[in-house]
Amino acid sequence: MKPYVLNFLEIDKTKLSAVGGKGANLGELAGIDGIRVPEGFCITTDAYRKFTENNAQLKELLEKLVGVKSDEKDLISEISGSIRSVIENSSMPKEVENAIIEALSPFDRQQAFAVRSSATAEDLPGASFAGQQDTYLNIRGQEEILKHVIKCWASLFTDRAMIYRIQNGFDHRKVLLSVVIQKMVMSEVSGILFTSDPLTSDRKTMSIDAGFGLGEALVSGLVNPDTYKVQDGVIVSKRTGIQTLEVRAAEGGGTHEMKIEEGRQKNQALTETQILRLAGIGRKIEDHFRCPQDIEWCLAAGEFYIVQSRPITTLFPAPESRDNVKRVYMSVGHMQVMTDPILPLGISFFEFASLFPVDRAGGRIYVDITFDLTTPQGRRMVKQKVDNMDPLMASAVRKVMENNDYIKGLPKGKGNLLKGANLLPWIKEAFRMYRKNDPTILDEMIRLNENSLQKLEQSLRNLSGDEVFDFILEDKKELQARLFDATGFGAVLACQYVSGWINRNTEKWLGEKNITNSLSKSVEHNVTSEMGLAICGVADVVRKYPEVREYFAHADDESFFDGLLKLQGGAETEAVIRDFLQKYGMRCPAEIDITKPRFDEKPTQLIPVILSDVKLLNPGEHIVKFEQGKHEAKVKEDEIIRCLQKLPGGAKKAKKAKKRISVFRNFVGAREYPKYFWVSRFAIYKRALLKEAEKLAAAGVINNVNDVFYLYFDEFREAVRTGRADQTLIENRKNEYARYEKLTPPRIILSDGEVPSGEYNASSTPEDALIGVPVSPGVVEGRARVVSRLEDAHVETGDILVTPFTDPSWTPVFVTIAGLVTEVGGEMSHGAVITREYGLPAVVGVENATKLIKDGQRLRLNGTDGYVEILG
Repeated sequence: MKPYVLNFLEIDKTKLSAVGGKGANLGELAGIDGIRVPEGFCITTDAYRKFTENNAQLKELLEKLVGVKSDEKDLISEISGSIRSVIENSSMPKEVENAIIEALSPFDRQQAFAVRSSATAEDLPGASFAGQQDTYLNIRGQEEILKHVIKCWASLFTDRAMIYRIQNGFDHRKVLLSVVIQKMVMSEVSGILFTSDPLTSDRKTMSIDAGFGLGEALVSGLVNPDTYKVQDGVIVSKRTGIQTLEVRAAEGGGTHEMKIEEGRQKNQALTETQILRLAGIGRKIEDHFRCPQDIEWCLAAGEFYIVQSRPITTLFPAPESRDNVKRVYMSVGHMQVMTDPILPLGISFFEFASLFPVDRAGGRIYVDITFDLTTPQGRRMVKQKVDNMDPLMASAVRKVMENNDYIKGLPKGKGNLLKGANLLPWIKEAFRMYRKNDPTILDEMIRLNENSLQKLEQSLRNLSGDEVFDFILEDKKELQARLFDATGFGAVLACQYVSGWINRNTEKWLGEKNITNSLSKSVEHNVTSEMGLAICGVADVVRKYPEVREYFAHADDESFFDGLLKLQGGAETEAVIRDFLQKYGMRCPAEIDITKPRFDEKPTQLIPVILSDVKLLNPGEHIVKFEQGKHEAKVKEDEIIRCLQKLPGGAKKAKKAKKRISVFRNFVGAREYPKYFWVSRFAIYKRALLKEAEKLAAAGVINNVNDVFYLYFDEFREAVRTGRADQTLIENRKNEYARYEKLTPPRIILSDGEVPSGEYNASSTPEDALIGVPVSPGVVEGRARVVSRLEDAHVETGDILVTPFTDPSWTPVFVTIAGLVTEVGGEMSHGAVITREYGLPAVVGVENATKLIKDGQRLRLNGTDGYVEILG
């Protein structure tokens, strides 16, 4: 018979199924020389199995959970409550009770214990499940311990534990529970030690949170703990929290909160010596488990005790170096202002469009810039790439560049950015466009691209099977030739030159900073702002028909147009929406990932934006605003010219400025065009590929059409060629990507896991303000509308949109908001360009904005100086 109780010294990682993740880790810790672990034992999963094996009522309730989804919270709550009631009202088998009593016999009768749950799906490398089951502290006496063991068993079925298991794909019937009985340490200080920084994923930085008393105050969020950061045995930062409460053991059992006397509230919880000693213990534990650890510790009578250690599951994985060279990787997602995970098929197609090879990590794309950093030319190109895109990335890159010893130690080679770029044709075209200053050059570029797209569609129409994949591979040349056409990038370079000249000289001569922000309003040839105007035109039609507006509230994508045609005004509405989709249907949020549903695949994505425009705008107001923006830009131009003419040498200065302003206005809208062409071409590829996916699904090769999104291009092709696909691989990737969605990708990461952090200069901002990049001037106050998806963007007039990032699909929302805050981006990101055109204050690159700002809070957004204040 298997034992119902195991002492810590009898346990190691091989006993996971018997004692759960927490118990197995405690057994491992107890076996590490020099690590103090409070004595104890585990009540095994066989005891839990014995307790539940003949409980028919429990089995019936567990069967009801099969197929329940994580968002069915009311049903989960009802079933979980019934399960806990059944467990708590059941008797413990006598043989289990006797085994527990025998294990307690060596201890003093008045010894206090912690009674903690340890599930078999807990503290694992892929899913920590930390805090999902209950812990009881300062439990004394056999009767109380037995009662709390049953409470722990019942806590396997709290609402939060069940939802977490559903989200992570664990079967409730197969998850078992062990209970840890461990001597209580009456700690003076306690906390958490992360052997890698969980916020930045930096493996070189240890992060320690410390608070007075037992750890419950810290875990429950009752106190602001001290936070210490340690790198290579050196304390690199300390933040002392003001702690007003601590949790202490109560005399009769359990715990209670105590107020900390005023003179001790601002004291540092650990001394410098203790911090470094604890960091050393952490490294020793990490070395034993061979992966970064989340460690619970406590300090009593000058000694550190370890009461738990689990893998950190939220660290972003570093791209793997293909050799032993330390490598530097730069996030393509931050450059593209889209930091969501990209599915495997989406990554394959991004690679088709890229001029340089890329690496994959955590469902994101990185470019290896190691060799680029070894030459002056490469470093200049890296700086040029990041300076206007993402200042925090630029700051992090400069930190790497400033480490001369590290740069000198890198092997020489041709950098990836240098491999892909041939700037000479772009530069020549930029000078030609500057000289001619003829915006019809852009019309000719667009005409050629439209012809190329039509030809592609015709060519793919009659192809099937392997021919489709062959053709797409061959078309990569045409894709890159048109995507990186000299005209489009020449326009961008010409605008960079003239905007730099205008801003530099107007500041010098007239004292005005960033004047091009005011000159960016309502420019021509901007396909993104044109899309915003077009959706407002749709709203003007919808506004006229109450039945259509009512229908929109419950429309679904499959029958969207069929249902619409049955309504008064439905035919007219259908016509304007189809016109919109004809030109912009290939767009969508996170559009650089080909697997994302496009507007023409899922038109209901547009409904919140259309209804917001209906509610908040007057008919034709979008046209009035566009013309007003044009007028304001012209007034500003005239003001600049007039002021310059009054200066010494004013006629010459004014003439130069007028030419450059004209070039800027004529070509700045072209910056948005390459991505429009990119997603247009990808949409044609996708339609052809979905036909092949439908055949695979019809033949039972895959479970559903979208399964192909979890295959890379060559894997998809092989499935079409052979009529076979690895469905297990697909399901594993789905689970993998569910985990990737929760990870925050670093801007810069080294192959050994170090994450150089970027910093803003906060010297001139108000205390407690959230700092970012000022990209569109002005100061505005309004209600925060914190959203992460376009379809959730229900905004009102005067709202300040707070979101991780925006791409062109968000443009229609900008017509109604008062300001914009994003977590990533720089001066040339989409949100920056469009808010300047619309004259909206904007701050981008505000780290963790969607976590630090709560929906509905009142904000003051300063787009001139680059910060956000939370007013209440």
